[in-house]
Amino acid sequence: MTASALPPRHRPEPESAPARVSALVSEIGAGLRARESEIAAGMTRRILHAIDYTRADPQLSELRTASIQANVTTMVEILANNIPVDHLQPPMAAVEYARRMAQRDIPANFLVRAYHMGQNTMMRICYDEVAQRNLPTALGLAVLQRLTESVYAYTDWIIEYVSATYETERMRWVNARGTVRSSTVHTLLSTRTPDPAAFEAETGYRLDRTHLAVILWSTGIDESATMALLNSGTRTVTHILRADGPPLVAAIDRRTVWAWIPFGRRPAVDAGELWSEADLPRHMRLAVGLPGRGLDGFRRSHQQAAAAYFVATLPGTSDRRAIGFGDPGVAVVSLLTEDLDATREWVREVLGSLADDTEQAATLRDTLSTFYETGESHVHTAQQMTLHRNTVKYRITKAVDATRTSEAGHEKLDIALALRICRFLGRSVLRPSS
Repeated sequence: MTASALPPRHRPEPESAPARVSALVSEIGAGLRARESEIAAGMTRRILHAIDYTRADPQLSELRTASIQANVTTMVEILANNIPVDHLQPPMAAVEYARRMAQRDIPANFLVRAYHMGQNTMMRICYDEVAQRNLPTALGLAVLQRLTESVYAYTDWIIEYVSATYETERMRWVNARGTVRSSTVHTLLSTRTPDPAAFEAETGYRLDRTHLAVILWSTGIDESATMALLNSGTRTVTHILRADGPPLVAAIDRRTVWAWIPFGRRPAVDAGELWSEADLPRHMRLAVGLPGRGLDGFRRSHQQAAAAYFVATLPGTSDRRAIGFGDPGVAVVSLLTEDLDATREWVREVLGSLADDTEQAATLRDTLSTFYETGESHVHTAQQMTLHRNTVKYRITKAVDATRTSEAGHEKLDIALALRICRFLGRSVLRPSS
């Protein structure tokens, strides 16, 4: 008797039956769990290549990475456990990233594009997973259809959720803050043919004088009073510097403000002393540019403050409460952070084992850095570090020997620069300890 002649309850279940399809989709999802970090990293690279709008801000970049990772994890769990979309809670990192974009006037379509690119990346991976199984045509198509429906349903749902979050936050942010809209400042900073008169009319801030750009941000957890503290900190800094008028303040997000302080003449500024004298809260951080005059000075001073901010906020860097573009080494290090991968490779090549992320290597780096900064004086190094001169000599010898582990020799200037980079960027450039 043929299968078609059997009573319905005795006929073999077709290979594309829902139970078989569900089992294969769950199997694919479970297999993707081990690759979540790899998938998220690839997705991040692809999105960055097309729409990189966070490069100038390590904190926003880090939040974007967390958002992508959280979305990948959620999609994988949907596939592995056949979770309906209406049973989901949105990933908090994704929600916070949407809020932060709204606060920074980053267009919402960038967010939507990123999600569609993420969807496309996930579907490519799903296609590959199905192809590797060499399934019968009907079964393979049914599995692909289920995968497509699941990934699309999640993408559609999360885009709707974060878009609503974005719009709500945008309206709240615009209505709540009492400072200049950041879009007004962004336009003046980025437009090739700015309109200074329109900017002055809208903000009440004159450009025909000397400006000092500062960035203040908070590393604290409680955000309820953060903006008030940032505005208060800006006013305090302005008072200490004896400015010629009130500062221009633009709230960039709930934790960050950009400000310009006006002067009739060029002020002398030391970021560390300024932070100390202002007696800012311990969770407050300060980045300072150099004074500049006119529209060009307004822009350039902010570029410098932003460069210092970038150095200070890279993941793994030392926690500096204040940093100035004019501080020794900051300008050079900020340029080198534009290609962090190449800088990291160069530092490790120059310093050899001295670039290891170990306590012993850190001690040797600190000693050799101080030695170069004191004009290669063992006596002054010993005095500054409160060490015996013989201890300094021993450490210097050992540190220099560590830099000779590579075949290529390096000049003292290279070694001193590499040490300076380590001091600012810390684990961002060091070789992880095994």
